[in-house]
Amino acid sequence: MTYHNAHAARIENEIVREVIVIQYCNDADAEITAYCNSIGLAGTWIDTAYTGSRRGKFAGVGDRYDADLNQFISPETSEETE
Repeated sequence: MTYHNAHAARIENEIVREVIVIQYCNDADAEITAYCNSIGLAGTWIDTAYTGSRRGKFAGVGDRYDADLNQFISPETSEETE
């Protein structure tokens, strides 16, 4: 099966600001950023797999991207106590 689209996450200050569907760009972050920038979407964009097969999980808005680990990390949640 050939896929013709992919998902890209915009990273700003190590935080995922948005996730969009784009044309497939060989899972290459530089190519993904260049493509997004060429269609008027400024910033740094990186690949995220909806199956979670890359970078630990599918990126969600508010997740942190740890470049050293090359993973998306969910923000910690604090449970309210009553």
